[in-house]
Amino acid sequence: MTLQTTDTEQTNDSFSSTSTSTQQAASGSRHYQKTFQQLVDAINRNIGRNIGNQSDVHFTLTLTGEDSQFTRFSQVKVRQTGQVCDGQLRLTLITSKEITSEEISSKDGSHESKRDSVPSQAADANKAHRTATITLPFTGNFTADWKVIQPALTQLQAELPLLPIDPYAVLPTKTQATSQASHQSQNHTNEVHTGNLLEASAVAEALLNPIRSSAEETSPTLDFSGLYAGGLSYRAYADSVGKRHWFETPSFTLDYSLFGSRLQQAVKGTIAGKHWNPEKYEQDIAAVAAQLKLLSRPAKAVPRGSYRTYLAPAAVADIIDTIIWGGLGEASLRQGNSAFSKLEQGAAVLSEQFSLEEDFQRIGIPRFNSSGEIAPTRLPLIQKGQWANSLINGRSAKEYGKASNGANEEEVMRAPTVAPGTLKEKDILAELDTGLYISNLHYLNWSDLNAGRITGMTRYACFWVEDGEIVAPIENLRFDDDLYRFLGEGLIALTDQQTFLPAVGTYDRRSLGGMWVPGMLIDQFRYTL
Repeated sequence: MTLQTTDTEQTNDSFSSTSTSTQQAASGSRHYQKTFQQLVDAINRNIGRNIGNQSDVHFTLTLTGEDSQFTRFSQVKVRQTGQVCDGQLRLTLITSKEITSEEISSKDGSHESKRDSVPSQAADANKAHRTATITLPFTGNFTADWKVIQPALTQLQAELPLLPIDPYAVLPTKTQATSQASHQSQNHTNEVHTGNLLEASAVAEALLNPIRSSAEETSPTLDFSGLYAGGLSYRAYADSVGKRHWFETPSFTLDYSLFGSRLQQAVKGTIAGKHWNPEKYEQDIAAVAAQLKLLSRPAKAVPRGSYRTYLAPAAVADIIDTIIWGGLGEASLRQGNSAFSKLEQGAAVLSEQFSLEEDFQRIGIPRFNSSGEIAPTRLPLIQKGQWANSLINGRSAKEYGKASNGANEEEVMRAPTVAPGTLKEKDILAELDTGLYISNLHYLNWSDLNAGRITGMTRYACFWVEDGEIVAPIENLRFDDDLYRFLGEGLIALTDQQTFLPAVGTYDRRSLGGMWVPGMLIDQFRYTL
């Protein structure tokens, strides 16, 4: 028996669909792409190639945007609904100027101090760079957008000579490749996905009718709350040397909870994809409703201590989401702000069962970063418990003398995938035997980052299991454990199937992507409260 409630195929395009909205979205995206290119051309025409004495100027322009339908539900009713069309441009100017003898002997320091401000390993080590960045709205109308960008461009060019030297600025450069095809794929990409989403007018009935039917069959007090977000998302990059990247995808996420008649009787579900599949949605609702029946039993207060624990994929995703912000990037490792320093230095290892990699092939997000670099399709970070690679963007590459692998600005994972194991779904409870079945976690944070200790709380449908049978739901517990232990000697098994857990955040804009993870069986997971 499995109690996993989140199960969606992000990359499966074979789903049936009941309604489509992609033709209109595709028309809009073509318009956005055309406007973006017009803005790039206008910047190229208007940018001052020389600012001051012998100073070249370069630019990068990025775009993030969406046309999305948001519908919020509570008590099996629509509480709020609306359409958001939003875009944001980020324009960066970078000057590159030869360091003169006057600057070397300036009042601020000696020859050595000036040279030290620019990394000696860089090809442009004898040049000083200054950067200026501004963020602007994007409407998709060239005339309106250019009226905003043109004075901003003038302002940035006026400010640049007054700004301090940026020693690790990354100039736009075209990627050199051995073949014409490879050169083209690294410098010019146009990735356009298609899908079938619910029309805005169909969202309420499509989501609420199965809930009402399930309530009639199971519980008249069944409550449903959640947020549906769906539509077109697009990302773009261009620069002064001719790199051009475009990415767009239709997608939806539904992050919801079903509530029973008692306090704390709640189960969480999440589905996502590019194609709406009503049959899949009804199956998910039925699986979540089945868990509510188990929650109707009296709750068990479990004393603090260490227990054999099964973490369902959603709970694993909560832990991995914390881990990917824990210092997998080169800058964090070099600056001492990483939970993985011991692993990277070979002073500690994890279980051979545990492997973590970036896999852009399975997770539909853009591979290009804010500098126009293209990440490899797959990049192992931890292989069979051993350190493999750090995430390195162009800035860290320049600062630390490394080769960039196209990491984003924060050097965090964008397409995390945890390798599966051998534990069969049907054997989960039997292998757990006696212990805790944890469906979800929340309020996760580092209790000791450098030591690799993570803390958090259990949430939603979590159960006490005895002799391979669910006995009772549990009262909430706080855990605090060392990743080197629970992903090391404490890792008993991983399930043989992975589950896609979508990113459902809506801060600034709808998140893209998610992660593929298995379930985990852990020995003596530590609960402190």
